[in-house]
Amino acid sequence: MNDLIIIGGGPAGCAAAVYASRKRLKTLMVVFEWGGQSTVSEDVQNWIGTPHISGALLGESLKKHVLEYKSDVLEIKDGEKASKIEKTEKGFLLSTESGATFEARSILITTGSGRRKMSITGADIFENKGLTYCASCDGPLFSDQDVIVVGGGNAAFESAAQLLAYCKSVTLVNRSESFRADPVTIEKLKANPKLRLLTNTELLEVVGNKFVTGMRIKQKDMAEETLAATGIFVEIGQIPNTAFLEGFVELNQFKKIVTDPMTQRTSVDGVWAAGDATNGLYHQNNIAAGDAVKALEDIYLALHTK
Repeated sequence: MNDLIIIGGGPAGCAAAVYASRKRLKTLMVVFEWGGQSTVSEDVQNWIGTPHISGALLGESLKKHVLEYKSDVLEIKDGEKASKIEKTEKGFLLSTESGATFEARSILITTGSGRRKMSITGADIFENKGLTYCASCDGPLFSDQDVIVVGGGNAAFESAAQLLAYCKSVTLVNRSESFRADPVTIEKLKANPKLRLLTNTELLEVVGNKFVTGMRIKQKDMAEETLAATGIFVEIGQIPNTAFLEGFVELNQFKKIVTDPMTQRTSVDGVWAAGDATNGLYHQNNIAAGDAVKALEDIYLALHTK
């Protein structure tokens, strides 16, 4: 019987695995993919302690760090995708899509999420060639350039606020007539002369040569136009990887795992969660890793005080 099963191989899962091994908890790490969402980024500049690293190298370094701790207490099941968790008399039973099953006294879920992709013509062609889904990761690459932010919620406005600090101009494009972001946030950004807000806008095509040069749009009752830009930042939501948890733990309206921010505990005793799959207010690599460490500290106490 394992003390702990960690599900996921992003920054949260890897941080938890290192801490679990150091604490000598008998741990099974179930990984479908290593590295998390940032593996697609050309240059990650906000991973603390590493000024510049590609997303691919970040994923490799996380895996390497975990493998340093692979031992009699840490076992890794690579390429396995969780499909179901069940409560048992002794703890929990995890089933994977391959048909394998594993048991543990506790569970830490760090399955992350995926960015909701923009589906217009050219979006797939220019992804990572000027079109990106992470302003925190890639924004500084576009200093003194004209960029576009797609979206109308808080995430879009937060990305725009960050980009306004160093970009030449930011055009925020929203499909609907009204924004979903907090009114105070909207009003604050409106005062910035470098920001242009467009509503009721149909997104038609991402255009470019080797890299993005702009986006073709059509505003209501107006002719088509092409917005010139070297960068497009898409903030239209995340899809948490939590479908296999339906009916097992409490999920919010966005299908994110509801956790206690003090401990990362879920609604099920013995189950913790950290990272982008949770309902935490902010989602970044550093936050995911920190929340996982927080969860691990609580898991250790829970296992040793029962």
